[in-house]
Amino acid sequence: MREESWLRPYVRTYRGRFLIIIALGCLTLLTASMLMFTSGFLISKAALRPENILMVYVPIVLVRTFGIGRAAVHYVERLVSHDAVLRIVSLMRTRLYRILEPQALFISSRFRTGDVLGVLSDDIQYLQDVYLRTVFPSVVALVMYIASIAALGWFDIKFAVFMALYIFILVAVLPWVSLLITKAKSRLSKQQRSGLYSKLTDAVLGMSDWVISGRQSHFLAAYEADEREAARVNSQLKSWARWRQLIGQVVIGLSVISMVVWAAREYAGGHIPATLIAAFVLVMFPIMDAFMPVSEAIEKIPSYQSSLQRLRDIGRTAGADGTEENVSRVSAEEVRRMAASDVHLTVQNVSFRYDGASPWSLQDVSLDLPQGKRIAIIGRSGAGKSTLLKLIEGALAPSSGTVRLNGMDAFAIGDQMPQAVSVLNQSPHLFDTTVANNIRLGDRDAEDEDIRRAAGQVKLDQLIESLPLGYKTPMHETGQRFSGGERQRIALARVLLQNNPVVILDEPTVGLDPRTENDLLATILDTMMGKSLVWVTHHLVGAEHMDEIIFMENGRIEMRGSHAELMATSERYRNLYRLDRPEAFMVK
Repeated sequence: MREESWLRPYVRTYRGRFLIIIALGCLTLLTASMLMFTSGFLISKAALRPENILMVYVPIVLVRTFGIGRAAVHYVERLVSHDAVLRIVSLMRTRLYRILEPQALFISSRFRTGDVLGVLSDDIQYLQDVYLRTVFPSVVALVMYIASIAALGWFDIKFAVFMALYIFILVAVLPWVSLLITKAKSRLSKQQRSGLYSKLTDAVLGMSDWVISGRQSHFLAAYEADEREAARVNSQLKSWARWRQLIGQVVIGLSVISMVVWAAREYAGGHIPATLIAAFVLVMFPIMDAFMPVSEAIEKIPSYQSSLQRLRDIGRTAGADGTEENVSRVSAEEVRRMAASDVHLTVQNVSFRYDGASPWSLQDVSLDLPQGKRIAIIGRSGAGKSTLLKLIEGALAPSSGTVRLNGMDAFAIGDQMPQAVSVLNQSPHLFDTTVANNIRLGDRDAEDEDIRRAAGQVKLDQLIESLPLGYKTPMHETGQRFSGGERQRIALARVLLQNNPVVILDEPTVGLDPRTENDLLATILDTMMGKSLVWVTHHLVGAEHMDEIIFMENGRIEMRGSHAELMATSERYRNLYRLDRPEAFMVK
């Protein structure tokens, strides 16, 4: 689908159902109108005290028929409309997932968590309302507008034109005025709600920092101020809604009075019987009920536009990151065959930037990583290390140059990359389930013996077996039951279960104390024998165990070589290594 087509494809797909929904909506109003019309006629006829009950038997039967018919048709209309719209929402959510899922490796760096949650929970909901609260009611109102004026014109063309002007105020003038008044405030209200959502998400994720800094009261004060401002704008919108409702009711009242006067004149002129006066007056109320929601339906358009714009922005960002549909993808079977053999990773003259206006994140970077080679990529924050990893992982397509695994384009491998490349980062997520299930995430088909073997390799088997529930011990949320080093070892056990030929280590020892870092690094190097390693780090502890060390700065490779070569030839490298040389940081 094209990025702007968040509504049209579903209209085409479900146009048959939409026509049925509109027809049922019109039929619901028609049965309600006929119920009131026959009720008015029955009341008037009964007031004349007919000599025989049979004189009003037909109106009585019709009142019962239309009363039951209105409820039945309305139920069917709601059932069909909600069924169609929920199917559309399901397709929308699936489509949104397919946009976000390929960006999972770098979504946190491109979108705020609150924005993503807002899109998932809020924007799709608004697009659901496009159909239920705007499209269907507006089309039904338009059809009933034409039908009711045509029916009235059969009795009196001049009065029909006069009533058409009254109703035109409800279906066109009032909605247009309402849209002009609320357009800016509706968008502002939507932005404020999204801002509060993002701010609250950030606060929840960083709650411990607010508390530790002793500034939680500052956050609460700022959040409450923003909330008051949002409430003020929302109050203004509600105030106008009340005024709009009052104006609409005044127009309806004038319409009813006009109908009373017209019907009385028609009776006086001998054009209609007296029993139709109440019938014509009462039929106005269900018809007018069809026109009142139009103003509210049109008023919501700015909110829909904001939601559509945010969805388009996410889709456009995905496209900019290389998720174009015309990319020739590598099959899962091809990736499995490749991962079963030695993998040669090559990065040749790669440059990358996120868009034409942004600076280059990488410029002319080349790497050669045959099976079993270990390289360390070092550099300060912003040097381009993370971007290089995303290119290797297939999350990004290079602006120029190539990234290949055994000749296969990394980006073409796409979501099949986890079958060939494993990643151990600085904050792996541990789920609120058992230790065994968290390790089994590396291979869902792993047997209990495989899990115990992986735990033994990362030197966690004795600790786990000493727990009362052993491998069935719950991890608690985010693995809080275990220390930072233990959580990293559980994540390392997952990687071992994957048994992929290439492993990326994205600063897995950050935040650990020196002794724990030393022990974990020794375990990683010991368990990863024979695998290709790409180790991204800020400092040089353990660098002597790498086959090649690459120092990056401003998206370029400034130094490269083995530890021994750089110690012998680069004064800068010797100074950097000296800073990380204390015995507490050395791998024993």
